[in-house]
Amino acid sequence: MGQVPPPPPTLPPAGMFPNIFPLQTGQAFGGLPMMPIQAMTQQATRHARRVYVGGLSAVANEQSVATFFSQVMAAVGGNTAGPGDAVVNVYINHEKKFAFVEMRSVEEASNAMSLDGIIFEGAPVKVRRPSDYNPSLAASLGPSQPSPHLNLAAVGLTPGASGGLEGPDRIFVGGLPYYFTEAQVRELLESFGALKGFDLVKDRETGNSKGYAFCVYQEVAVTDIACAALNGIKMGDKTLTVRRANQGAMQPKPEQESVLLHAQQQIAFQMNMFQPGPAATTVVCLTQVVAEDELKDDEEYEDIMEDMRQEGGKFGNLTSVVIPRPSPSGEPVPGLGKVFLKYVDTEGSSRARSGMNGRKFGGNEVVAVFYPEDKFDQGEYGA
Repeated sequence: MGQVPPPPPTLPPAGMFPNIFPLQTGQAFGGLPMMPIQAMTQQATRHARRVYVGGLSAVANEQSVATFFSQVMAAVGGNTAGPGDAVVNVYINHEKKFAFVEMRSVEEASNAMSLDGIIFEGAPVKVRRPSDYNPSLAASLGPSQPSPHLNLAAVGLTPGASGGLEGPDRIFVGGLPYYFTEAQVRELLESFGALKGFDLVKDRETGNSKGYAFCVYQEVAVTDIACAALNGIKMGDKTLTVRRANQGAMQPKPEQESVLLHAQQQIAFQMNMFQPGPAATTVVCLTQVVAEDELKDDEEYEDIMEDMRQEGGKFGNLTSVVIPRPSPSGEPVPGLGKVFLKYVDTEGSSRARSGMNGRKFGGNEVVAVFYPEDKFDQGEYGA
């Protein structure tokens, strides 16, 4: 009581100690922008949010990898950080054909681990943890295992998608023509020996072949022989890609050369057996595509015509599409129930015949064959 309070501290001249005062939002500290808390968190969790993807094709790029994995993550229900793309960054080493794919969250990165072996640009890729992944540290950041509720069937990765076949001797067979039946693919592979496991991967909704399969031979010794003999073979408009699913193609040993030669002779014989239909023409005739009742209504007929133009146009340049319609008088109409697609060249028609034969439209399995050009040009559709 009665004492005089001390005077307030004297402030230093402006600019003498600029960094002792609280900074306003957006100000810099010592001339450097402050790192937001979110950015610091991202840096600390990056090792747990990245996955290694190996076995990429030579044409893969950052955009194609990011788009593919974002779409696949959405398809399997692996996105847990809300709407938007799961992939936030991609780094590719083109020389060694691998990438680091960074996800938005630790949980999404763990879900991406379930995508090991998924087919990207025609071949299976490896999905692994990067070398800087720290399991003990990551355990405190989020789930370290994929969710058991992922819909892997949506991208062909159900346990049965590869026939339950695992291990170093599992073979990937890609580039199969869609019209090849399961029996034909199996017969081709069995040229080298008995199979212990086999699965032709099919679309879950349509039941159509996706153009690739997996197999394992009972005799491990023929694995590399089969890969060497089948890889690169032309079948229709496609080229087979055959290799061990978990690594690159292996060359057969010298003592296996005679077996390889015999197998290649068998394949040449079988390919002649498998080649469908007569010589190619520019016209493809489809049967079991449309029903007579669907062609009576004008609006429905135009919808069918547009569908056929779009579907047929996927394989090449079309010059005309003809779908005979029922006669109002009830008289027989040649070619009723058939669809005729004419292309500018046989490359387009061959792709269409291969791609559409055996596929399903409206629950029916389509039969696609080449049709004589002279008969088509003369309007003779009943041959």
